[in-house]
Amino acid sequence: MNFEVLDPGLAEYAPAMHSALDPVLDAHLNPSLLQNVELDPEGVALEALPVQESVHIMEGVYSELHSVVAEVGVPVSVSHFDLHEEMLWVGSHGGHATSFFGPALERYSSFQVNGSDDIRQIQSLENGILFLTKNNLKYMARGGLIIFDYLLDESEDMHSLLLTDSSTLLVGGLQNHILEIDLNTVQETQKYAVETPGVTIMRQTNRFFFCGHTSGRVSLRDLRTFKVEHEFDAFSGSLSDFDVHGNLLATCGFSSRLTGLACDRFLKVYDLRMMRAITPLQVHVDPAFLRFIPTYTSRLAIISQSGQCQFCEPTGLANPADIFHVNPVGPLLMTFDVSASKQALAFGDSEGCVHLWTDSPEPSFNPYSRETEFALPCLVDSLPPLDWSQDLLPLSLIPVPLTTDTLLSDWPAANSAPAPRRAPPVDAEILRTMKKVGFIGYAPNPRTRLRNQIPYRLKESDSEFDSFSQVTESPVGREEEPHRHMVSKKYRKVTIKYSKLGLEDFDFKHYNKTLFAGLEPHIPNAYCNCMIQVLYFLEPVRCLIQNHLCQKEFCLACELGFLFHMLDLSRGDPCQGSNFLRAFRTIPEASALGLILADSDEASGKGNLARLIQRWNRFILTQLHQDLQELEVPQAYRGAGGSFCSSGDSVIGQLFSCEMENCSLCRCGSETVRASSTLLFTLSYPEGSNTDKTGKNCDFAQVLKRSICLEQNTQAWCDNCEKYQPTIQTRNICHLPDILVINCEVNSLKEADFWRMQAEVAFKIAIKKHGGEISKNKEFALADWKELGSPEGMLMCPSIEELKNVWLPFSIRMKMTKNKGLDVCNWTDGDEMQVVEKLGRGGGIRERRSGNSLAVQSLGLGALTAGAPSSIPGPELESHKPRGAAQKKKKKREGRGRSKARGRWNLA
Repeated sequence: MNFEVLDPGLAEYAPAMHSALDPVLDAHLNPSLLQNVELDPEGVALEALPVQESVHIMEGVYSELHSVVAEVGVPVSVSHFDLHEEMLWVGSHGGHATSFFGPALERYSSFQVNGSDDIRQIQSLENGILFLTKNNLKYMARGGLIIFDYLLDESEDMHSLLLTDSSTLLVGGLQNHILEIDLNTVQETQKYAVETPGVTIMRQTNRFFFCGHTSGRVSLRDLRTFKVEHEFDAFSGSLSDFDVHGNLLATCGFSSRLTGLACDRFLKVYDLRMMRAITPLQVHVDPAFLRFIPTYTSRLAIISQSGQCQFCEPTGLANPADIFHVNPVGPLLMTFDVSASKQALAFGDSEGCVHLWTDSPEPSFNPYSRETEFALPCLVDSLPPLDWSQDLLPLSLIPVPLTTDTLLSDWPAANSAPAPRRAPPVDAEILRTMKKVGFIGYAPNPRTRLRNQIPYRLKESDSEFDSFSQVTESPVGREEEPHRHMVSKKYRKVTIKYSKLGLEDFDFKHYNKTLFAGLEPHIPNAYCNCMIQVLYFLEPVRCLIQNHLCQKEFCLACELGFLFHMLDLSRGDPCQGSNFLRAFRTIPEASALGLILADSDEASGKGNLARLIQRWNRFILTQLHQDLQELEVPQAYRGAGGSFCSSGDSVIGQLFSCEMENCSLCRCGSETVRASSTLLFTLSYPEGSNTDKTGKNCDFAQVLKRSICLEQNTQAWCDNCEKYQPTIQTRNICHLPDILVINCEVNSLKEADFWRMQAEVAFKIAIKKHGGEISKNKEFALADWKELGSPEGMLMCPSIEELKNVWLPFSIRMKMTKNKGLDVCNWTDGDEMQVVEKLGRGGGIRERRSGNSLAVQSLGLGALTAGAPSSIPGPELESHKPRGAAQKKKKKREGRGRSKARGRWNLA
């Protein structure tokens, strides 16, 4: 069939460009009919979509028997009934082939034929199946093994094949020749020239070869010389399909109109005895496929792409009552085929579904089909189960076949050496009571052990190992993680081995001796556990989320509150955020932003977790703001951007949001100011930092200030000039937020090299500052820093490990100037006297002079979250502010709403 004429948009299938081809469950398919079928999260069946068993199939009337999914969302390009076995073969636009056995359409085999091109035609042989793609002919066994793979010229575009006899094959396409290939030698034996290029359909009778061209012609060629004997100019536009039976040739296609090609509802019928056209047959559907079904009479089946099917006689009149409708899942029917017995019809649609219509309840595809070979049943399933928890389980119960060949586990003698087990020492009681007769000693049995029981101790003394070395090392992923030895042993990943009692029998206190609970990482989308811990240790957020309760079925704020409550009660035992992650997967915005990590990507490690956690950070703040805002404002903002209609409607907006003024200055002097707000900021790195190899020092405080007060040149619309002009866009903040959230945007090697270079430069400066000396000719890498040791007299960095990250200042000071500017600088101990106390492992500090309670969390190079004073007091965040300062601050808040003159953030 000529696919390029039917629908050019489906010639090269790209899932991202065809939104209508996304896998969805059609309304015609009742979900209650899916029996023993596993559904993916989108609700599409992965195996089969059977209709009701109560459907009555009338004899002689075609009705739908079964529907299956060959490949979800990928259009079916070709279908073919096997001529030797009771099987139906289906090829997709993605180059994948699938076979189904019997009228029940049980999946028999499924394999990839071509990785880039669609399957154009399928032909079944006695020993295998022929698959034709654009420039490749592949012969494969029915189980998927390749018999031969014949590559054609890359410039050729093949569309059809014809099996002339058991060993000869004709292959045609859009070029001006047809190839003859010998299947025994897999070689091209002849090349026939074609006067009219574009042979897309080929048929054969005992008199002629029939070739259908894209120009709308049908040529009749001699069986021996392949010369043109006769030619019919059927349609002025293009040919869609044709079929031959007896002395009749029926064609359908497209005619040229003023607006382009239009489907012709007249079937051109030709009498091969007189070689002329007879009366055209007018039908009531747009014909795209047609086949002769010669059962009682020579009926024609005419199929349209919309799913309409009409039966009529080629020499009679079409009756509208003979029309029935196929219910495709997708919008279009892509392929159609009739079995050799004429008892079954197969339809393939654009959503990857195959529909089987039959005229009897138990149809057969072929008159005489041979038995299909199935895989042997697994012998292990018939054996009794073995309990591996039993120490005395004999391994001889496992059946091993007797063979004289070399086993796979046999090592060559050059790579192996005998290692006999040392005999255990004899009990001292036996040696004391032993009596020697000659060279043989006799002693009574002390009865200290059971019969044939010998103890073997693997370790001589357990006191040689400290508490950290006793932590078991996980054997999982040693080859996949070659740098695992660089991680300290007490921080390595440990695989939990559960016993019969499950969690009750595992001692978590052996690994975690604190009261801080962790989250289990062995569930899908557990990459967000680190940011959940960050939100948990921000006490204003924790108190707010735990006091939230609503009636929504899937509310992230409610599920996060329940998870925080579990972390409070666990007292060091790990918790599992499965309920929160289940609610997270149901949110459409999370799937649209690509936050749902597939199991295959998570297992293979293909996901970019640094970029993913930053998207998740932006999404969770927006979603919590929305969930809390819906309690007061029903029409809440439902976007994932950084601007909000009213940030004060939710407490999350009051804690995290920062009001900004975006100024756009055109070169004509016109200035536009727009107010907005955001929940987080993104670091913007200096341009040219990756090309500068001299190691220029960039202060983190200045990089942060430049990212918050961003200034950039861009093309924008100017109302004064009435055209796009180069403008200078400047962003200024009106006040500091209570909790400052920063995404570091380390998504490529460019940003990673910038961090690495700044860390090395800052390390050299810190070594010189604290009295160390660094040779100018020696360049220090991160791996060589351990050899330097800890410099003397260093107060803030007691170890060389803390000195590595000295580019991140211990604390920063941010304040709003009188002219509404932002001042960001490093806070040193000499600026003002203050008392700073660390609050647990959350990184919080308390400043007694100003009363600001702050908390900062860092996630590698992914995101930094800094917390400042909040309106929800807590026991650790208790202020020590003088009364006068508190009253002054209260008046300032009443006058200006909510503003922040100065804050201090600690970076841990």
